[in-house]
Amino acid sequence: MSVLIIDVGTSSIRVARAAPDGSLSGERRVPALPITPVPGLVEFDAEELGRSALRLATESIEADGAPDGVAITNQRASTVVWDPSTGRPVAPGQGWQDLRTVGDCLVLAAEGLRLAPNHSATKMANLLNEFDLDRSRGLLCGTIDTFLAWILSGGATFVTDASNASMTGLTTTAADAWNSAVIDKLNIPLASLPTIGDSLGHLGSLDRLAGAPPLLAVLGDQQASMIGQGAVVPDAAKATFGTGAMLDVCTPGDRPTEPRTAAGCFPIAGWSVGGTRTWALEAIMLSAGTNVEWLRDDLELFGDAADSDALAASVDDADGVVFVPAPLGLGTPHWDYGARSGLFGLTRGTTKAHVTRAVLEGVAQRGAELLAAAEADSGADIDALRIDGGMSLNATFVQALANAITRPVEVSPVLEATARGGGLAAGVALGWFDSVPALAELWQPAEVVEPTGEFNGERWAEAVRRVGHWHPDLSAIEF
Repeated sequence: MSVLIIDVGTSSIRVARAAPDGSLSGERRVPALPITPVPGLVEFDAEELGRSALRLATESIEADGAPDGVAITNQRASTVVWDPSTGRPVAPGQGWQDLRTVGDCLVLAAEGLRLAPNHSATKMANLLNEFDLDRSRGLLCGTIDTFLAWILSGGATFVTDASNASMTGLTTTAADAWNSAVIDKLNIPLASLPTIGDSLGHLGSLDRLAGAPPLLAVLGDQQASMIGQGAVVPDAAKATFGTGAMLDVCTPGDRPTEPRTAAGCFPIAGWSVGGTRTWALEAIMLSAGTNVEWLRDDLELFGDAADSDALAASVDDADGVVFVPAPLGLGTPHWDYGARSGLFGLTRGTTKAHVTRAVLEGVAQRGAELLAAAEADSGADIDALRIDGGMSLNATFVQALANAITRPVEVSPVLEATARGGGLAAGVALGWFDSVPALAELWQPAEVVEPTGEFNGERWAEAVRRVGHWHPDLSAIEF
């Protein structure tokens, strides 16, 4: 028995097989790097993404046999518009980081419609306005999960799930239907949008794959990571430290009505089973691993991102140096798009090791801010933080995170828990497990890192204050 998982990240697409014990095997991966034609624009080749998914899935089936079902996990809010008569996208897809519609969002905000440029909503409208101004072509719109399901089914399956739909900006508060007021305002035809279904169950068949396996799970990447790390019950939280960082905590019950909660978190649909949605709160760091890439690529302090660990560990502490990571502004809890990174406390004796350690510790202290915000907004009592993502391999960072949050950090047994979560969700649909909450019992961290020290909270708060409102016009933007 196995599930075939198709996992689309920001930089690659991979397939793997999940077994009933939650283990993964047979991974195949190809790069799928975003394209940045000009600053602020982030595009991707959706047609090539579809071809790669079909090829990798076919190779997996030829090598390992027909799966019991398929799961799709994906970067959220990235948007494709395509012609159903040809199956081809009308233009490059717009990635979730793409900012070309920020002006549209500001105009809509002045009219009382609150949308962010990282939502799918204005991306869809932008593509439709450019390629089907009078809406006569019958173009289809969707996030990556929808596009791949459509491609792999030969056009027979046109669906999304609550975890992805809730990130589009186009749904009702309950994320169970499209919001007619919003789609009418943006002139997005209802027929152009997929059906919002459950996150797991029999969601359709993928007829272009051998044996036409059923599509059993569709999940946004962070929600899949929650499932993969067992953060599926109250008081359990996970954080993924990649290019940016997302911290998510399960919050069963009704969805909060606020678009953004008091401490700067966002309510999101975690997953939907049998029409019942489980909600979560998400705290966001706009830049995490990007700061290590800056040290590597721009300052050239080391040759490989992994080298940052040994370099930072070569000194006992940062010698009073403090770094606030904000190259794109500050997310939760501050939400200051005009903030910019700051490096404080430099002396003649400061070395590249001190600076590298300060950068890792700065990301860790921002992680502590995310956790504090999530606890404040959810009322959860989180006794340990589960982490995955590229930075979870950095021992200096993980120790700094444990020190910053003053509680244990539990490191995921797989670097990227997204695919594992998709496989486990499909396993629930197959009856391998009783329910999504039952998956909490499968969590076994690869390592538990206990705090061994603490940071100067007053110095950190002062550094954050100083980097704020560096560009007042950007700081005034609210989404």
